[in-house]
Order: sequence, then C-alpha cells, then structure tokens
Amino acid sequence: MLNIRIIPCLDVKNGRVVKGINFIDLVDAGDPVEQAKHYSENGADEICFLDISASLEERNTMINVVEKTANEVFIPLTVGGGISSINNIQSLLKAGADKVSINSAALHDPNIIKKSSEYFGNQCIVVAVDAKKNLNDWYVYSHGGTKNTGLYALDWIEKVEKLGAGEILLTSMDRDGTKSGFDIELLKKVSEFVQIPVIASGGVGKLEHFYEGVKDGKANALLAASVFHFNEISIKEVKDYLLSKKIKIRK
Repeated sequence: MLNIRIIPCLDVKNGRVVKGINFIDLVDAGDPVEQAKHYSENGADEICFLDISASLEERNTMINVVEKTANEVFIPLTVGGGISSINNIQSLLKAGADKVSINSAALHDPNIIKKSSEYFGNQCIVVAVDAKKNLNDWYVYSHGGTKNTGLYALDWIEKVEKLGAGEILLTSMDRDGTKSGFDIELLKKVSEFVQIPVIASGGVGKLEHFYEGVKDGKANALLAASVFHFNEISIKEVKDYLLSKKIKIRK
C-alpha cells in the first residue's frame, strides 16, 4: 500500500473557509490562504480547496485565492468547484494548483475526464464523488450535494476510472460534519473496487476514525475539515497516532 496522506480540506464560500453538517448549516472557519499556510507548516501532505458554491452559482473557481495560496504553500494543492472545461483546468494549474477535482462537470459530460487526463496527465485529475445512501445503495449527488443524479455510486466510480481519473475523492454525505467516523462500508467497497487511490472524506471526529479509514476502509488518503479547522486534533497528533498503529504515512 502507498504511504497514507493526511489532507486538510478547506470548503470555501465567498472567499472564506466554511464548515457545516451534511452539507448545510455552514459556519465561518477562517481565511483560506492563512489556513492553508498553517497546515502546510504543520505537517499536511496536501491541501484540498473546494469552492462549494461555484457549480450552484454557475461560475468559475476562485483563481485569485489559488494564486495567493500557491505563493505561500509548498505542498500539493488540489482545487475543485465550478470546473467545467479544459480551459478552467489549465487556468487553475497555471495559477499554482497541482491537481484539480472535478465533480458536477464530469457528471454533465464524462468525456472531460478522458480529455483532461490525456491532456494534462491523470496524476492531475481527481474525480470527486459525493455519495448518499438511499435504502440499500449509495447514489451520486451533484451541485454541492443538492441534486440526486440517480446514478449508483459504484457504477459511476467504475466509469470514471476507465475514463482516466487519477484519484477518487469519496465523500459520504451522510457522515459529512457529523464526527461519527467514515462510512466504512462504502469506503471499503470503493477502495477494493478500483485500482486508483481513494481519498476518504466525511465524518472524522476522533483519532480512531483515521485509523479505521485505513485499516477497515482501505483508503489511501484521509481528508478532514472540522477537527483541523477548530483545533480539536492536530495533523501531528494524527500522524503520531497512525505511526503508533504501524501505519505507513508520508514523512
């Protein structure tokens, strides 16, 4: 297995980091550039920026925030939200992003995955999947988790891997912000189903949840927001804990 990465996620709306529960009831959590710089200096392996209202508002991602962050942060930066074309991706990479995360645009036109991975290399292309359980299966949601696409999550993930996605950013909407732990059942299904890395997202509330995400969920990377933003757990604490459990992490 690849060494595990710890990734703080900064959901950005109107130029501020926000955090909520189940994708709603958002509260302010700080300045995105300052937050990213803090995490970079304190052991984060990557930073993930998601402009959570860009698709809903039908606008492009916040290029100025990406440029400012890239000047302050020297670890990989993944940016998502509102990406709808190859030109968008090119602008973000030029502004300093190392990877882009595509969600709604890929659902609208799956060929953007194939085109962008061929043009920029699949190492740059992350496909974000927001999944929610209905009855006995998980469905994919788009536009910041507001629209049920009717697609089965595993079917969609299989398709995006074949189209050339380099990674899957898998968010359990049911667990998002609840601090009740990752949706291990979903995470394990996806991680064992694909050959590309899976980033686990949604539900971290304590150190044990990070371990469960790797040990039981088979994730390659662990993403969290609230526990980092509100100083409940530090990245160093996570890494020390995982090392104590014999989990190989990025140095």
